[in-house]
Amino acid sequence: MAFVFPGQGSQYVGMGKALYDASETARRVFRRADEVLGFALTRLCFEGPEQELNDTINAQPAILTVSVACLNAMRERWQAMGQVIAPRYVAGHSLGEFTALVAADVIDFDTALVLVRERGRLMKENGNERPGGMLAVLGLDRQVVEGVVAEAATAGVITLANANSPGQLVLSGEAAALDRATELARERGAARVVRLPISIASHSPLMARAAAQFGEIVARLPLRQPRIPIVANITGQILTSADDIRKELADHILKPVQWTASVVEMVTRGSAEFLEIGPGQVLSGLIRRISQDSQVVSLNDREVARVLTPSPLG
Repeated sequence: MAFVFPGQGSQYVGMGKALYDASETARRVFRRADEVLGFALTRLCFEGPEQELNDTINAQPAILTVSVACLNAMRERWQAMGQVIAPRYVAGHSLGEFTALVAADVIDFDTALVLVRERGRLMKENGNERPGGMLAVLGLDRQVVEGVVAEAATAGVITLANANSPGQLVLSGEAAALDRATELARERGAARVVRLPISIASHSPLMARAAAQFGEIVARLPLRQPRIPIVANITGQILTSADDIRKELADHILKPVQWTASVVEMVTRGSAEFLEIGPGQVLSGLIRRISQDSQVVSLNDREVARVLTPSPLG
């Protein structure tokens, strides 16, 4: 079994509210987030406004907080039932990798909160200086999309940012290059081409300044040896030491997310079951497309709250 944790795009106004109402363990996580960050992140998750929640500087700690609240509440539930649910691996999609670090006891929740808030701040500042965007391309093989990227690069900076699943790839770069890529992908038969509602070119060379600054922070960050092996976003390989994790995080903002390779690695090493823990259920859908034989369960905030709430029938 593997635990996987979602990244940006999974946030929504109201997330975590039912879980907060159902679990004292979850409430402690939310209260701690407000204390550490010095503002009412909990209220932002529950009430919005949506535009403010979607801002990367807020979305990153918000998703981390809801995911850790789900994880801690379920761990308490399993313990109370006498169940030992011990994942063989943990992994997270982009931002979700920081939740995986908490799950594997590499860093504590307080440290992760400060880290992803700063990551969001650096990415936002970098995005203001070198604006860009992201583009989802559905229904084309990776080789075809790589050809699109190569041709669109004549119009500006562009790169393959996320290999999410077979037939779902995300490009990142400057607006003119993304516009050209949109035309080319449609010409080559893409089922859908969707510009994502984001003004930051994550996992692209446009993030070089933010990546360098974040790398300096990571270099000074105390990391523990992981209790559970972590599957790296950048390589799709297993990380079992603090040194390996430090190298991964240093390039995390800059390099592409190899989610397909990550899932294939876990399946190949014997993980046939996946628990997606955190808001939404994006990763569950991706995993099913990557490995049709795998069992995937979404333990999102609403589902965890449902599990924890006693039935009126007893």
